[in-house]
Amino acid sequence: MQVTLTRLFGAATLASAILVAGCGNDDGATETRSIKVGTMSGPESEVMEVAVQIARERYDLEVEIIEFTDYVSPNAALADGSLDANAFQHEPYLRSMIEDRGYDLAVAGYTFVYPIGAYSERHDSIEELPERAIVALPNDPTNGGRAMILMHNAGLIELDDPENLEATPINVVENPLGLRFREIEAAQLPRVLTDVDLAFINNTFAQPAGLHLDDALIQEGAESPYVNLIAVRAGDEEREEIQQLVSAYQSEEVAAKAAELFDGGAVPGWQ
Repeated sequence: MQVTLTRLFGAATLASAILVAGCGNDDGATETRSIKVGTMSGPESEVMEVAVQIARERYDLEVEIIEFTDYVSPNAALADGSLDANAFQHEPYLRSMIEDRGYDLAVAGYTFVYPIGAYSERHDSIEELPERAIVALPNDPTNGGRAMILMHNAGLIELDDPENLEATPINVVENPLGLRFREIEAAQLPRVLTDVDLAFINNTFAQPAGLHLDDALIQEGAESPYVNLIAVRAGDEEREEIQQLVSAYQSEEVAAKAAELFDGGAVPGWQ
């Protein structure tokens, strides 16, 4: 009888240990069901909040949004492991950051095209631009190149290579008006609009400043190659939590929120 009780006690103890270990594993699994994603502060974060809600409801995935106000920090944070993903940039910019800084990053999915436009508070059309007009450009290589290509296409300048996505003022071979270029951090461009003749402003920053794409003197179309994306560290593209975030983002609810916030200035890039 003593032997039987001992064996029963041992079996019960073993079963309890297995149960506790199982609970521990469940807790560990729950802890891994959360990720951090970086976005630009403002309406882009509001759009991501809808994806966060969908991820929670559909996949039991908790997504924490970390907001940024510049284009450099989100990739640095992703590369050093502070983020699991970020959603703020287009592929040409990501490629330039990888080449310049050696980041090992990759594309997990696509979000929206946020068209860039040329705005002016001094002139009603590009035909009114005077000689030696001051033109403000984003100071990052790809968005600056974006502006240069739009000016080339509008006939304001001629570039040595109109397909060079990283064109800068040094690539201008014809400048009939003698336009003067000022390269400025993208987030600061709305603030200098009153001080220049023309400013190329990403819709990310134009919309919060009360600028509407329809009012731009030059604007990028939906055919733009600059579709924004969700970036991750290389190797995480197929990670379950990342793919669930992408699925949650590429939803009708998120597209509707972007249409509301950007008033037509956000074109779904996954459709």
